[in-house]
Amino acid sequence: MDKNVNEMRIKIFDALSKIVDPEINTSITELELIDEVDINDDKVKVDLHLTSPFCPAVFGFKICQDIHDNLLQIDGIDNVKVNVSNHFMAEQINNQVNNSNNPKIKSGSNP
Repeated sequence: MDKNVNEMRIKIFDALSKIVDPEINTSITELELIDEVDINDDKVKVDLHLTSPFCPAVFGFKICQDIHDNLLQIDGIDNVKVNVSNHFMAEQINNQVNNSNNPKIKSGSNP
């Protein structure tokens, strides 16, 4: 694995380990909710599942938005896509989080 990708992966998982499930106050990495992290230059895609298919939607939105926002704080990451699966509101959560404001993308440019 490329040294830069490995360093970025470490930063990403460090940031993910600080995000907690607000319902049970436990880190999402400790709960093993992250299924895959794909790094492609300055773009990161995170696939995850929630604790249950009927986890309260407000907590699902919060976790996914925290992933999106926290990873964008890492130098070298300019675009984050979050993909939650196996949840009754997965499509709505993904749409809202992935279409939320990205301060690193200037108005009028393509992500």
